Amino acid sequence: MQPLTRLHAWILTLCATLTMAVSYADRQALAVLSPTVTRELQISETAYGWLLSAFSLAYLAGAPLAGRWLDRIGARRGLPIAVLLWSSIAAAHVLLPGPGAGLWALLALRVLLGFAEAPSFPGASQTIHRALSPADRPRGFGVLYVGSSLGAMVVPPVATALEHRFGFRVAFLGVAAVGLAWLPLWLLTTRAPAAREALDQPPTDSPAPALPLLELVRQPVALRGIVAALAAAPMMSYALNWSPKYLVATFHLPQQELGHLLWMPPVLYDLGSVAFGLWAARRARLSPPNQPPVPLLPGLAGLALALTCALVPLGGTPYAAVLLTGVAMAGGGALFALFTTDTLARVPSGSVSAMAGLLASAQSIAYIAASPLIGHGVEVASHAFVLRALALWLIPGVLFWLLARPKRATP
Repeated sequence: MQPLTRLHAWILTLCATLTMAVSYADRQALAVLSPTVTRELQISETAYGWLLSAFSLAYLAGAPLAGRWLDRIGARRGLPIAVLLWSSIAAAHVLLPGPGAGLWALLALRVLLGFAEAPSFPGASQTIHRALSPADRPRGFGVLYVGSSLGAMVVPPVATALEHRFGFRVAFLGVAAVGLAWLPLWLLTTRAPAAREALDQPPTDSPAPALPLLELVRQPVALRGIVAALAAAPMMSYALNWSPKYLVATFHLPQQELGHLLWMPPVLYDLGSVAFGLWAARRARLSPPNQPPVPLLPGLAGLALALTCALVPLGGTPYAAVLLTGVAMAGGGALFALFTTDTLARVPSGSVSAMAGLLASAQSIAYIAASPLIGHGVEVASHAFVLRALALWLIPGVLFWLLARPKRATP
């Protein structure tokens, strides 16, 4: 049988990236439509925060189960099942009832969507790990992280245009329908025998021995990375999920105007992630082997950009406020790229996936805890108060990550 070509492997990688884009489009539709949804369903800011936490909690609980399920049947079969399931749940938002019952129906749908989307990242990661050679995998995972921002870029203009013409319920349905266009693309690119053989079998290159999960959690390098994730994630959650409500509350923008603005922060997030990742990679090439340098200067620069979130209330126009949010997102992308790369470089290769899962879990935990607190802060104080508090939260965690100097993780 003819082996999988490098071109075909990268096509599969791009399809996996689009899986993440579809996932983020369906989950971000609520954030983009939140000003209209919360007004029409009479949902408070605190309750909206709990809705965000419910999704993150379900995603966190579903991820280990999804990973084990995909290990058994493979991403080639598992991903289309998952996409079809979560797209159906996203489309079911069209059935939301009115005020009162609407909150509880939306809560149930967000929990179901979180569980259904749990296979997205592990399935896309498995595809890249099995399709690409070891030398190409780092670049493949760099491309994969762009997928989430791509979904966040696409959904604002699509959802707001549909909401303006047909209402928010049809907007949810339209975003879900766009995601389903991924299915025939996946089936087409995975039908070749070489692709089926590559995706259905684990790679033959043997990693270094893995650490047991409890042992890995106790490693100083793991603690350091988890602290960084907990520090950076709440600011990112605000930028992704609360910016539409900030713009409407501050500048009284109609829902349809948001689509012209909210594509900008995800673009700047990608630029920050890619640029700072390349900066850190260049520094690493100049360092001795097996001694990954702490990215002190890039980390401080990323922190400075992320702290721009505190200046968002000074933006006198919607464009200025979104631009400042985008600069903060660029800093967040930089920090995520830096601490993820740095942490994974300090664990045995056999523990890379487990460590990546721990970092993702820390991010979900931060979202779960921060979302209702952000909502309560907006209700009792203001968006400006919340943004200043998020900036202050960033500083100690990021500095701890930069100043701590752990050795490689060892059994």
